[in-house]
Amino acid sequence: MKLEDFRNLAVISMEDICREIFQENRPSIKIKKEPVGVKNLSTIFEATLKLSNEKGFQAMSLRDLCRETGLSMGALYSYFSSKEELLAIIQDQGRRITYKIMTENIQKESTASGKLDAAIRTHLYLSEVLQGWFFFSYMETRFFRKEEHKKAIASELFTEQLFSDILEEGMRQGVFSVENPLLTAAVIKAMLQDWYLKRWKYSRRGISVEAYAAFVLGFVEKFVMSPNSESTGKENKK
Repeated sequence: MKLEDFRNLAVISMEDICREIFQENRPSIKIKKEPVGVKNLSTIFEATLKLSNEKGFQAMSLRDLCRETGLSMGALYSYFSSKEELLAIIQDQGRRITYKIMTENIQKESTASGKLDAAIRTHLYLSEVLQGWFFFSYMETRFFRKEEHKKAIASELFTEQLFSDILEEGMRQGVFSVENPLLTAAVIKAMLQDWYLKRWKYSRRGISVEAYAAFVLGFVEKFVMSPNSESTGKENKK
């Protein structure tokens, strides 16, 4: 699957994300007209990610957000009561989307090889489509309050567990041969993180996300594939 195919299958836009947020937080949001609320939420979130990736979320003030969005302080408080609440809303929605699309794409596959392919490509394509959120989420973790920090750690462990479960399934099928599935999953996660944390490096080298996905998948398969079932695994994946 290529990035464009992924975009078409998993339609993700800031407007869609903000519409879900607006509907779920309708009791606390003071704006009643959905089109206005969704439009302003989208503006607020995009500005938050932009400012945070430039100067850091902690250093960003609500006055900075006012200038970037063109909204008044009172308008901002119509959507959230504090920076901490804004952070929680952005993080929770980003995690929810990631969990949903990752698990849906993995469950479409019947073999461990197919699931490994789907998991790696989905994670990379998601981090490309939602690059601002992925970078923000990783870089700001160290500044999160205790509760948000716990959620960020749980999110990373969840992704690692997805890969570990796939590797263990492949071992049961006789497709994979892995000494330590959880440690292998952690290394796979680190390779995926390198894409959105150092995207400039790959862009400078003319490496597309599809090319990087193919490389990571090939690299991982060489390490985890059982020698006696390598060809079988490739056939199953097709």
